This record gives sequence, structure tokens and C-alpha cells, in this order.
Amino acid sequence: MAEKSWYQEAVFFELNIRACQDSGGDGNGDFRGAITRLDHIKSLGVDCIWVQPMYPSPLKDDGYDVADYCGIHPDFGTLEDFKAFLDAAHARGLRVVTDLVMNHCSEEHPWFQAARTDRNSPYRDYFVWSDTPDKYTETRIIFLDVEPSNWTYDEVAGQYFWHRFYASQPDLNYDNPAVHEEMFNIIRFWLDMGIDGFRADAVPYLYEREGTNCENLPETHEFLKKVRRLIDEEYPNRVLIAEANQWPEDLLPYFGDGDEFHVCFHFPIMPRLYMALKRGDKTSIIDILARTPAIPPGAQWMTFLRNHDELTLEMVTPEERQWMWEQYAPNPRARLNLGIRRRLLPLLDGDMRRWLLLNAMFLSLPGTPILYYGDEIGMGDNLALEDRYGVRTPMQWSAAKNAGFSDADRTYLPVIDDEIYGYQRVNVAEQETDPDSYLAWTRYLIATRQEQPALRAGVLSWAATEDRAVLAFRRTEGANSVLCIFNLTDAARSSGITPAANMRDLLSRAGEICEAGREIQLAPYQALWLLESPA
Repeated sequence: MAEKSWYQEAVFFELNIRACQDSGGDGNGDFRGAITRLDHIKSLGVDCIWVQPMYPSPLKDDGYDVADYCGIHPDFGTLEDFKAFLDAAHARGLRVVTDLVMNHCSEEHPWFQAARTDRNSPYRDYFVWSDTPDKYTETRIIFLDVEPSNWTYDEVAGQYFWHRFYASQPDLNYDNPAVHEEMFNIIRFWLDMGIDGFRADAVPYLYEREGTNCENLPETHEFLKKVRRLIDEEYPNRVLIAEANQWPEDLLPYFGDGDEFHVCFHFPIMPRLYMALKRGDKTSIIDILARTPAIPPGAQWMTFLRNHDELTLEMVTPEERQWMWEQYAPNPRARLNLGIRRRLLPLLDGDMRRWLLLNAMFLSLPGTPILYYGDEIGMGDNLALEDRYGVRTPMQWSAAKNAGFSDADRTYLPVIDDEIYGYQRVNVAEQETDPDSYLAWTRYLIATRQEQPALRAGVLSWAATEDRAVLAFRRTEGANSVLCIFNLTDAARSSGITPAANMRDLLSRAGEICEAGREIQLAPYQALWLLESPA
């Protein structure tokens, strides 16, 4: 049995530094503050922290509009503060990956400022220009509700520049080898500092070619293989993760022949977990996993229930998207782009049974899971805030001022203070003393998963059930086998499965046993992880 790489069996934690802990009293979280919260993150049982963009930025896209690739935003501290955070995480056995925003930069980046003011500047060719907005017309517009075109006219430059996202984020020109070298030097800068890898943002869009949709082009893969080669040769045991919102078969080339990305996000599985739960029908989960191709040895999928963006519905049909909006976002303010801007627990109407079921499914399906900060305590959201900010509010540590996040009179966004999810009721300190809290269950679920080789990295095989509301599968790794069964409805169901031998339910903290010869009965929204053989 081949030894697994660390990222294939890890659990990741997505950390917004601005939302973590304010140590300077300015209402913004920072790296010095985050150091004081590393013990909490470690206590969850996770292995690696994904730090969202921490670079200098005008913050028109929450840091994904980078103005300096080799610096730290002053709100978050200094490079020395970041290094102290990195060292403190490593001292606790936590790895750290950061965002690498390759597709675009900020309009305020010195490269773009030089490019737009001087046609003879070497930086002019760092970007994609045109005298007309009529090129690459087959390319979709990603932010349809904000941007009318992928081209924006710049009065100073006297030309249109190309952008796949916001107009404040001009795309870099990867037909220019100098851009390659800039990106290689940025990668070396952070890996030399000691980070454990990158989550590469928006990688399908690096090149433009007439007559195509300008996504997933061969030239894109050629460049990404160069990035992987650099990391393999100069920085072994680091990870390169692709954020590419594509269908599974379209993602397969991003693994290459094991020579491109180590890990790719599996976006399409995520909405189908919610779909199956609302419909009481497992079909959507089975179908998307049947559509998911085998990947090279040493590669892995990455899964999540929620993150810092809207719950994206790009990878569903228009009819399914409309249905998901009706079911999960009846309030129009909850809808954004092609998705839903809600946190995990509000999506589930505050129902802990469904929260447990969904987490148990997510943590037992194949892939490396990511937990989004705050979901470990069932944080809420704030639909009164614009854009995606409603799911990016300060972490709720205690019932003290500003949820224990900051002593400032005003924080970067207001803390949640409503009757259901307000920080006075939903916070870490309160849940630390409650064995049935979301925090306690998060720790239990992750610890139980990580104790079982089958759940960390086992092969999946479906277990037959005649009821579409009952999802069942085995995860098997060597002699370790776990049978996972889920009731997707709020009514009791018969599983259709009769065990041949006694099996212990790993999700029962009381150590309950499913007896041999008796068909397994399921309570509403019940999840079972049944140990079929000793680890």
C-alpha cells in the first residue's frame, strides 16, 4: 500500500485573518492576534490552515485584488508578524498554506499603474489590451450582476484592458514570459519563508485565445506544469491546490499526469449535498460521484460545505439553481451572483440534526475537507451587509465586548448581534463547557474521522439500499472498513441493511452497537459511521 502524502489525509481550516483576533485595538484582526487563537484551531483536530489573502490591497475584492505580492497588508501587521504566526503554527504541528492570486492583480498594483501611463513601459505587456471590446466574445462574464463586459476602457491608457472578474482587477498577460518569471519569484519568496503550499486562485483563466471560451486552454496547463516542476524540484513536500470551479471531468487535466496540481477543489459535490438533504433523495450525490473520474496516484480532491464566498450554484442546471434559491434562499437578499450568501447553520434553519448529518456526510466522503472559521460553533450571518461580507464577520470568542474579538469601539464589520446567532449566545467560551455543543461535536467528528484510515483515505463503494432517502457507502483502507449510513429525511426510515456481525457506531459517544441479524433502523436525519473491522 503506497504511503499517502500529508495533504491527502489532512483536514484544512480556512482562516480570515481580519476576522480572527484584533491585537492592536483598531478593529481589524491581525497576525499577532491570530497567534493567540492558534490553540483553538489546533484543538479542532485540523492539520493545516489556509490563510486568505494577506497582501497589501485596496480591498475592493477582500484582498484578492493584490497591490503587492510580497508584502503584508498593514492592517494585518508586518512580514515579521506573519513569520511569527507561521513559526507559531508550525510549533503546534499546524501547516500553513496561503492564497496565490495568479490570474489578476489590483488596478493599484505598480505594474498596472506603469502600464496604463506609458505605452512604452515594459509593464504594458504585463496586461491584455485591445482597441476594441469585440475580442474573445465567446467568453462568459463571471460577475454578471456587476460587470457588463470582460473589457473596460481605461482613459489614461487609451485602450481597453481585459478582466475576468471585477474591472478593478486587470488580468495578467501570460503570453509574456516576464509575467512567468514574476510569478516564479513570488512563489519562491513565500516558500523560502517556510509556508507549506498555495491555494491557487482562479486558475482556469490565465490565457485568452480567439474562438474559445478562454477557459482551460492548453497554454494554461503548460504554465501550471512549470509551477509544479518548480515546487517539486526546489520545495518538496509542499502542496499546490487548484481553485477551479469546473465539472469533474474538466478538472481532470489540472492534475495532469501527476505533474500539475496535487489537489483540486471538487465544487460540484457541494451543492448536491444540500440538494440531497432538501429533497430527501441521494441520487444527486451518487450521480456526481459517478461522473467524477479517477485521479493520478498522490493526487486528491478537496471538499467543503461553506467558505468565504457565496454557496456557488454554477455547477448545476438553471432549473436546479432556481429550485435551490427557492428552497435555501427565499429572501432575495440571500442571493448573490449564481449562488447563496449564507453561512452553514442558517442554511439549515438552525437545525442541529441536519448540521450533524451534513457534516458527517462531508467528512466521510472522499476528499480533503476544509472547515470554514466560525462554522465550528454554528455562527450566523448578516444579510444586511453588502456582497459577501455577511459571511465574513468577526469570530465570536465570548460574550464580552465585540464577541471578545476586539476592544475597539468599531470593528471592520459589525459582530453578529441578532436574537438567534448573536455573540452573547453563540461563542467559543459558552460552547467549551457544553458537551453537546457545535464545538464539541466538531472536535468529535474530526477526531473520529482522523482515527480511521478508511475515512481519511479509503476507497468508496456503494452499499445497496432500496430507499432513495437512505445514502449508504463503505470506505475501505486495508483491513479498516467503515460503513456510513445517512437518513436524508425528517422521518424514521429502515436502512435495508442487516449487518452480519455486530458493528460499533463511531458517531455514538456512548459506544452503541448495531446488532448482527437485525435490520438497521434510522431516526430522522440520523448519521451512522459503523466500524466493520478493527483499525
